[in-house]
Amino acid sequence: MQTSETKPGAGWLGIVSSTATAVVVGFTSTVLLLMEAARAVGATPSQQASWAAALCIGMAVSSFILSWRTRMPIITAWSTPGAALIATSGAGVPYEQALGAFLAAGALMCLTAFIRPLARAIERIPAPLAAAMLAGILLRYALGVPGAAIAAPLLVLPLIVVFFALRLSFPLYAVPVIVGLGVALAGLSGNLTGPFEFGLTRLEWATPAFDWATILSLGLPLYLVTMAGQNLPGFAVLRASGYQPPVPPILFTTGLTTVILAPFGGYAFNLAAITAALVTGPDCHPDPAKRWLAAWPYLIFYSAVGLAAASFIGILGALPAALITAIAGLALFSPLMAGMAAMLKDPRDIESAAITFLVTASGVTVAGIGSAFWGLLAGLALFGARHVKDMRRG
Repeated sequence: MQTSETKPGAGWLGIVSSTATAVVVGFTSTVLLLMEAARAVGATPSQQASWAAALCIGMAVSSFILSWRTRMPIITAWSTPGAALIATSGAGVPYEQALGAFLAAGALMCLTAFIRPLARAIERIPAPLAAAMLAGILLRYALGVPGAAIAAPLLVLPLIVVFFALRLSFPLYAVPVIVGLGVALAGLSGNLTGPFEFGLTRLEWATPAFDWATILSLGLPLYLVTMAGQNLPGFAVLRASGYQPPVPPILFTTGLTTVILAPFGGYAFNLAAITAALVTGPDCHPDPAKRWLAAWPYLIFYSAVGLAAASFIGILGALPAALITAIAGLALFSPLMAGMAAMLKDPRDIESAAITFLVTASGVTVAGIGSAFWGLLAGLALFGARHVKDMRRG
């Protein structure tokens, strides 16, 4: 008779393999986007490595603390939409002011944990508008793929073909495969130039500076897209797997981790969604009460990746610009599609969602404040006006 311990995925074998997959997918899927975000605010190569190291170590430690205390598989991640926001809206922002905006976003996350009306206000942001803001942020990356294909067809076109072929049957592995394939193609074609330095990564401190325009244009949208685009789906994944996660402690822990690590480049921590699904299901462990043990290998694997971050950043940073653009755009294709589908879900809100999407995607800056803020503000204004009108008619 086959017991639960002899089934495929049972015990530590399932825990370690599921966690290793989550780490590989999570890191490779958006590390190039992370580098683009760091470069946008003027980070040096050593500071880019510090960003990756701080984020990996912060994720490892915060996931372990939350999982150990709650006995639930609570996995944290860096904010993918947040990285896209920084990359598209952070150009020209002084590095220290960007760090100040990250710290402010973390402080807002901590406040949200204690001020329930603030959490409810975030939860009440219309889902189509939140999705439209996210889609507007991501669109500019997806639009870069055709141009990259024209600039370097021999490098980029094979990636596009492989990416969409894998999405038909193995969508989870599409991005890690094209990252590896991109490095291989660049190396074989002589476009991967060294020398590369291998060694332990050093966290690099920079004192944050606070500027209200930067906080409004970068910090506040970073907080909003992280809450709406990452934390809310992350809670949904946990609940769908039968867990009832404690919201305030999770928000406070991720917010405090952001505050502590922001000076090193830890711009935003939040609940994982897609990668979390890998460790919250029966493939990780047949007993839901034991899936929290994934926090142990997660702590070890991501700490190791963080310590070696400079090596990874050095190799990936040597890729041709067109290849980096293509991989980043393809990696964000799935969340872009999800955002566009969600923004068009309710016919009544398509108009306000479209305004949010267009203003955000435009990249306009008014009074030093970026387009994500103005896009959401414009969408909320139209959404509110339309619903007030509908209420009067009713």
